[in-house]
Amino acid sequence: MPDGCSDLDNTRRFLKARLLTDRASFHGYEAERQQIHDLLERTAEHGESNSALLLGPRGIGKTTLVTSVLVQLLSKETFHRNSLVVYLNGLIHIDDRIALKSATAQMNLENAVDGKVFGSFAENLAFLLECLKAGDRKKSKSVIFLLEEFDLFCSHHNQTLLYNLFDVAQSAQAPICVLGLTARLDVIELLEKRVKSRFSHRQIFLLPREDGFEERLELFGSLLKLPTEQEVRTFAATHPTIPPDVMNNDELALLRNLFNPRQYSLPSKWVTQWNRTIDKLLKSAEVQTVLQNMYEYDVLEGPFRMQLFELVNGLDDEHPAITIESIQQLGERYESDDKVKLLAGSSVLEICLVIAIKHHSEIYDRDPFNFEMILTRFSKWANSSSSMQGIERPVVLKAFEHLKQLEFVAPLTGGGLAKVQKEYQLHRLLLTYGQIRQAVQRMQFLPTEISQWEQSSLV
Repeated sequence: MPDGCSDLDNTRRFLKARLLTDRASFHGYEAERQQIHDLLERTAEHGESNSALLLGPRGIGKTTLVTSVLVQLLSKETFHRNSLVVYLNGLIHIDDRIALKSATAQMNLENAVDGKVFGSFAENLAFLLECLKAGDRKKSKSVIFLLEEFDLFCSHHNQTLLYNLFDVAQSAQAPICVLGLTARLDVIELLEKRVKSRFSHRQIFLLPREDGFEERLELFGSLLKLPTEQEVRTFAATHPTIPPDVMNNDELALLRNLFNPRQYSLPSKWVTQWNRTIDKLLKSAEVQTVLQNMYEYDVLEGPFRMQLFELVNGLDDEHPAITIESIQQLGERYESDDKVKLLAGSSVLEICLVIAIKHHSEIYDRDPFNFEMILTRFSKWANSSSSMQGIERPVVLKAFEHLKQLEFVAPLTGGGLAKVQKEYQLHRLLLTYGQIRQAVQRMQFLPTEISQWEQSSLV
């Protein structure tokens, strides 16, 4: 394989960059993406004022969707010339004063201040609103406010910033668009009445699809395949470069270090060979089974990219290609349960106590229990056992305390429970029955009678 090592290094570098920094490519949700695209385009080119919320669970791709729309629009001269993008993040701009300073800086309004020092937040806000209201729909530049972690802005004092932004968007003054991104689906309920009345109530939902496994297979292929020369040329045609003056906004981190496949060069022979390997993997029933299991655990694209990153990270001179075995190992690591591993490494006495707790929970529908209850159940079984007879009470109590330290059981809190003697303190089980069964099956050299007790009818 000519230049195999360098080609492999370049491939690994290319795939890692794509998985981590390709925020301009968005997969699926075409209708929702078009809504955001039209919203921002109308604000910039027709002077319409709008407000909207983009809602969806973490990792679904809200920020990626907005970034892909901005990359597409900012390359157009009409949009770039007629608009300003102000990016605020609720995790960074923790109160309205900090948010207002950042917005003023991003709108390049410091020059208009002419050296004046604001005495208060109110003056700063009044100045910003005056600047926004001074223009009209035809002459003013449109301002697009992107509010990431929108729900955190709702906790700011009196929601002053949100109120004034929505108020300007509702009135026929300078055209602005307020787009909030949040993982809280009930965020509307956090808005005060006066703020809610000025919001357009336009909500766009990104919700996981339950039956999108075919799309997951396509995503697996598109993320791991290398682009041909033709595809690189197509990318260059469809992704024009963003004007450099847009990138001067230090706060707009979304558009920083975007993935560009033109920076990488790979021999066409290597690309064809690599893509053929990925195609074979996609047709493999074993790979599809692993991907199906991973999809049933988590349908979001963000965590899936991190799993593929781990897969790519395992490529080296000894393992120059992704194989069925490496994907199966990834699936096993993904599905592995740390609590099961921890429980499988515990002592025989501790696993016996866990089994006794399991039987107690099955009989009493997971009601709380104390040490004395479990000791009685364990002793009843141990007396008929050949291997666990004669264990003293302090030893069993020590093993029970260790289960508490490992957080397999947890004491109930509240009321006068703290004053109770530790043998009679109520606890609850923090394990599922399936986890206990898996741990018993994995334990080596476990006496047969103990594994049979776990599987037996209630004792």
